[in-house]
Amino acid sequence: MIFRLLVGLVVALSVGFGTSYYALTDGRLFAAVRVGAWAAWPDIGQPTPDPYSRAYLARTGTLQLGYAEGLQFTAATDDSGDPLDARCQYRLTGKVPGASFWTLVATDPDGVNIAASPELPGLHSERVARWADGGLNATVGRAMGPGNWLEIEGNGMFRLVLTLYDAVVFSGANTTIEAMPSIEKVACQ
Repeated sequence: MIFRLLVGLVVALSVGFGTSYYALTDGRLFAAVRVGAWAAWPDIGQPTPDPYSRAYLARTGTLQLGYAEGLQFTAATDDSGDPLDARCQYRLTGKVPGASFWTLVATDPDGVNIAASPELPGLHSERVARWADGGLNATVGRAMGPGNWLEIEGNGMFRLVLTLYDAVVFSGANTTIEAMPSIEKVACQ
């Protein structure tokens, strides 16, 4: 009897402290929208986000885009599920969801931009070459590649952040994302 009580107490404390820790470190799992390697949290910009998102925002102090302002997608893995590594080169191809303007940056896990050039901290929709069908053709890595090149530096894992400003995704009746750029590992050093 006492053993069961102790086991129940340990389980209850583990779940309670575990969810609290999660809420304070990355409480954005709830209401996530995933397309391939990309994930977005459209409800995080709402006036009343869920309690986990609120705790995450309070702890990090980051400013989020409002629901009508835009949507931010992040990718920490390539399409095969391998973590993005700064020692590797990646090719991004495909359509970007409709938006008035978009940016693509590479950041370390803490959110610090790892672009090698301060003059070119990221790619944006106004200054990229596109395929004939309007799709994105970009290379992310240390070595120059075909198409648009986002040169990065550093070692270890990183994330790609695609921010859609004034996005038509999730506006009005449109609540689906048909496609996002694919992320394919080309080579590693």
